[in-house]
This record gives sequence, C-alpha cells and structure tokens, in this order.
Amino acid sequence: MFRKILVANRGEIACRVMATARRLAVSTVAVYSDADARARHVTMADEAVHVGGSNARESYLLWRRIIDAARATGAQAIHPGYGFVAENAEFAQACAAAGLVFVGPPPGAIAAMGSKSAAKTLMAKAGVPLVPGYHGENNEPAFLAREAERIGYPVLIKASAGGGGRGMRRVDKAEDFAAALESCQREAQASFGDARVLVERYVTRPRHIEIQVFADSHGNVIHLNERDCSVQRRHQKVLEESPAPGMSETRRAELGAAAVAAARAVGYVGAGTVEFVAEERYDGDIRAYFMEMNTRLQVEHPVTEAVTGLDLVEWQLRIAAGERLPLTQDGVPLRGHAIEARICAENPDNDFLPATGRLAVMRWPAHVAFERPHDDAWLPRVDSGFGEGDGVGPYYDSMIAKLIVWGEDRAMALARLDAALRDTHIVGLHSNVAFLRRAAASRSFATADLDTALIERERAALFDATPLPDEVVAAGIAAHALAADAASEDADPWSRRDGWRLCGPARRRCDLRIGARALVVDLQRRQDGARTLSIGEQHWPFEAQRRDDGRHDVRLGERRLVLSVYRDAERWAVFGAAGSAHVTEVDALALAGEHVADAGSLTAPMPGKVVSLLVAAGERVRRGQPLVVIEAMKMEHTLHAPSDGAVEALLYAVGDPVAEGDELLRLAQAAKS
Repeated sequence: MFRKILVANRGEIACRVMATARRLAVSTVAVYSDADARARHVTMADEAVHVGGSNARESYLLWRRIIDAARATGAQAIHPGYGFVAENAEFAQACAAAGLVFVGPPPGAIAAMGSKSAAKTLMAKAGVPLVPGYHGENNEPAFLAREAERIGYPVLIKASAGGGGRGMRRVDKAEDFAAALESCQREAQASFGDARVLVERYVTRPRHIEIQVFADSHGNVIHLNERDCSVQRRHQKVLEESPAPGMSETRRAELGAAAVAAARAVGYVGAGTVEFVAEERYDGDIRAYFMEMNTRLQVEHPVTEAVTGLDLVEWQLRIAAGERLPLTQDGVPLRGHAIEARICAENPDNDFLPATGRLAVMRWPAHVAFERPHDDAWLPRVDSGFGEGDGVGPYYDSMIAKLIVWGEDRAMALARLDAALRDTHIVGLHSNVAFLRRAAASRSFATADLDTALIERERAALFDATPLPDEVVAAGIAAHALAADAASEDADPWSRRDGWRLCGPARRRCDLRIGARALVVDLQRRQDGARTLSIGEQHWPFEAQRRDDGRHDVRLGERRLVLSVYRDAERWAVFGAAGSAHVTEVDALALAGEHVADAGSLTAPMPGKVVSLLVAAGERVRRGQPLVVIEAMKMEHTLHAPSDGAVEALLYAVGDPVAEGDELLRLAQAAKS
C-alpha cells in the first residue's frame, strides 16, 4: 500500500478519498485554488498545496502543477476523483512519466473510452447494441444537420468527450438544430476542452442504467451490479439507486457480461462505469443500448458500496498498488436497497438555477455517518465537502452533499430517505432538499415508474408546492422569538421581555413575506399568561417550549407540533414533519411604499460570465426570445426577454464577468395598443 497519495480534486470526492486513506493509514495531500483556501478537503488533508486561481482552468485543470505538487510533497500516487483531470489520458501518461501511480485506468483505456464516438465504434465491433445515430468524426454543422434528419427527430446532441450532463441538448425540430449544436459545442469546449459531438435518436422513455466494473492488472474483471440513475434534471442525475427496480437476474447478468466485455476490450484496470440507455418493452422486459463508459469512480458509487458492503476507494488504491481483486464474480454480494440524493445549491422553482451564498445553517439527521462506506449501513450517510458557515461560490459544481440511505428493501430505503431529508436543514441559500423529498415521495418514484422525464411528468406535484401552512410558519417564528427572549432575560424585572404588563395584554407584531404574499402575524399575551396567535381574523391558542435539542414543542389550537426554526438576518426558516418554509421579515413601513421593479431590464440570476449575446442594440424582440447566455457553475443558462420590445443597450460584452442582479441589457417595452 502507498504511504502518501495526492488527491487531485476538491469537495466531497476529495474528502471521501481522504476518509478511506486515513483508515488505511495513508497520508494525504490536497490541492486547492484561491476559492478553496479554507475548504473542508484542505483542512482534512495532512498537507495542502496551492495550485492557482479560483477558475478551474487556472487551477484544478492545470495538471502539470498537480504533478509538481505530488513530487514536491513525496506523494507516490495521485487519485483524480471524478471530473477535472480524472479522464485525461495525457495526465495519466504524464503521471507515469513522473514516476507517479495514477489511481485509474491506463492512458490507452481512457483514450479509447474518452471519446463517445470512438467508444461506440469499439462497442459496435464487439456486438454491443447501440442507439441509432451518428458517432463519426465529421462535425461540420451542415453534415450533422443532415444526419439528424436521417436519424429522425427528436435527436440528442452529446459532447463526445463529455459527462455529467454537460454538452448535451435535446432537439425536437430541424429549425432548432443549429442553435442547439452551437450551444452544445461551446459548453463542451468550456467543460472538456473538446467541442466534438455525436448525434443520436432520442429514446422517448429512457431509463439510465449503469454497471459498476472493476479490473486489476492481473487480467481479472468483474462487475458489482447495477444502478438506476433515471431521475435527472438538465441531464444530470438527482436520485440514484441500486439495484435497479424491475431488473431481472437474467438481464442483470447480460448487462454485467456486456460491461465486463467492454472493460476487457480496452485493457481496463481500476474502477469504471459502463452506462446504458434503457427502455421498458411492452412485455415489461428492459432493453438496453450502450451509451458510454466513464473511466473513473462515479458520483453515485456510495449506493453500490451500501448494497455490497465494499469500500470502492480502498479497492481502487489496492488495485493501483498492484494487488488482485479481492472477490470473484460469484462472491459479489447484493443485499437490500440503497438510494442517493444529490443535495445542490439551486432553486428548483426557477429552472434549477444554481445558487451561491453562505451555508448559514447545515444540519443533518441526529445520527449520521460521514464518508463511511460500509459500517452501520442502516445509518444515513453524508458525503460533503462543506461545513456550516462555508460559502458556495460560482466556480464549481453546485452539489453541496450526497445523502445516502439503505434499507432491507426499497420500501424501507424510501422511508429512511424521507426521514433523512425531513431532518436535513439548509439555510442561507436556495437548495433542492424540499424538492428531493417531494420527488422521492412522488407517485412515479414511489412505484418505480422510472424514466428521465419523471420530473417533468410529476411537475404538478414537484414545483410551486405549498409550503407549511401560514399559521404553522407563524407559530414557529413566534416560538423562536419567545425562546430568544427567555435566553436574554436580565435580572432587572423592568428589562424582561416576557410580555408582562402592569395592565392590559401585551401584543407583538411581525410582518412576513412568503413568496409574493405579505403576512401580518400578531402574538398576544394576557395578564394570566395565556397566549393567542392571530393572522387576520383567525386566532389560535398558542403555547411553546424550547427543547434541549433546540427544537420547539408548539401547541397551536388543538394541534401539537415539533418545529425547528432558524434565523439568518431578516430571513427565517421553519422545518416541520410536513415540510419547510423560508420567509422574510420585512419593515411594515417599507411594505407600504414598495414598488414593482423595472420590467424593461434583464438581470443576471446568478454570478457568472457572459458567453453569448443573441441580439444587437436596436433589435426588436418578442417575449420569451433568447437574449443572453451566461455560464455559471460549469453550465450554460439562456436568459429570455421578459416582454416584447426593443433592445436599447447592451451593458456587457462576451467574456465579461457578472454578479447576481447585474443588469445585462435594457429593453424599451413595446407600446400597448
């Protein structure tokens, strides 16, 4: 085993690798950018080396600096994690030339599978079924447009060197092809340094199923069963589980054998994932087509660890050190069911736009295992590169953490996931926790009616959901305020804030904003100590007591509730068994004078960089027309005209950085007839 390794990554995967290394008594070296100087993976490592600026192209993608850091610190091997340089064949070759072990497959295997087009050509020769499409090297726009017509719409444009849903566009009609191709190629170039794409028929109800494979340097190759990753947004996975619901033993064996054959065909060594797009046939069977092979560990590897009881990072390190696979295919276990939820800084109700800000509160269930792959599988597991108080910036992926649960069967795993998400509290920026809870509880997911359109199909249940009832939100805020008053009581009775009055009842008013609604809450305390909570003409008897764990026992009329409440400046967050709500406390005088913002401007919804201007000054536009494309958190986001009108002025140029709320262009609205 190695004495010291360098982890050429950041965030939760860097922390995950370091956790296993620590258990194996292997020292670790972290690398970090300007933005990550105080990140969790830096403090978790035994040593850390600064490698450049905040943008990944100035730091984590500069693999020569990473190799220099490994040599300077005496590391014997480099674990690339996933993303960044994990699938860079040139980097893997350079590691070998520098006398360092690359914890991953040989450069030749990375090169063979790094291009989706080349990989599909190889699989076709091996007899693996492929989705109809064009996988060649000709990327002339006119040629690809003709190929799309030949294949038949809808088609999917995919970056040849891509992964993680980046550089991917669905196109439903010919007139949209050119713009989608240009955007796809631009995003592919920015994310992977390679603008080449392929075009395939879009499978109308696709499931995303992948097989985890492992190979050693002694010629042994096995698979560790499958995962279903069908629940996706922006072509990126949201919920992942193992085993795949509805997968028969026969089909599992067939797909596993195909994945093993694919790994053998390229002389694979280490951890890899062979991905299939699958569709359910009329007879209930699953038909799968080879999609790609990811030559690295996957984000969703914890669900495989949960159902096998194995530490896949340990396997990676041992294989890289020259050891044999510890199991044969017949010895691979499959026990119970596991589900992973990706917790991201994003706003699901605003097209999943990434969010930035400070994690003012980040609380997990009371009993949880951090980066522990196989002990106490019944405990919820959290893999995260963040701690409470950390900031989430615009430079990297929006994922905050992964929450993994295991159960004896899928029903138990679903119940544990719901409980774990209920007790996951994030305050300070938008997150998808409440959305994940609704998605996991949706009819389609609960009944395993899975495909990549599940989120759109369940839109009515998943978006714009009603938060906690107003009176419950008000009760939570009142309980928190009373507890804060009690904690700050002074010995001087005239300074106490418990509501005592010499005569008459005491009243407190709180003005709240819930979405676009204003809410006025009154809390009244009579001289006998009884309290009443009021919203308009509705009144409820009210009692509250703070628990030792920080939660509040609340009686609201005939209801008894247990609520967790957090305050971050003027913002409040209330969490209960039925859901959560995030509200803002406002100045009553400000409410009276508030006005509607200028509808003739277009502002940046997040920090990022302008990558394309789709209109010119003076041009007339229609409501909904694409105007500007910005890049943030490694994804492109197209902004559309809020109304009909004409472009008065472009305020930024291509390549300019923008902050959240910056006005990008000004519109003169069309005159109303």
